[in-house]
Amino acid sequence: MTVGKVVGTVVATRKDEKLIGSKLLIVQDTEPDGTLLSRYTVAVDAVGAGVGELVLTAAGSSARQTNSTKNKPVDAVIMAIVDSIEVHGEVLFQK
Repeated sequence: MTVGKVVGTVVATRKDEKLIGSKLLIVQDTEPDGTLLSRYTVAVDAVGAGVGELVLTAAGSSARQTNSTKNKPVDAVIMAIVDSIEVHGEVLFQK
């Protein structure tokens, strides 16, 4: 799993029929405190995330384990919206 920030959307009117109805979002990887990194991923949104939110993503075969991505051609999925992150007793991120 990775932590990232939703920074944009992807609109694709022509896509595999298994992806029809799926929301595609651009996620920029972050450090646990929300500091942006230079890596981006297009992920299927399984939880109703929006631009600006900190999220958890899963990639590879794990991305096809949610109800909304099962048996679909998906390599990355947003599977959680982060409320807070605490490391070694210090809160690094709070929604």
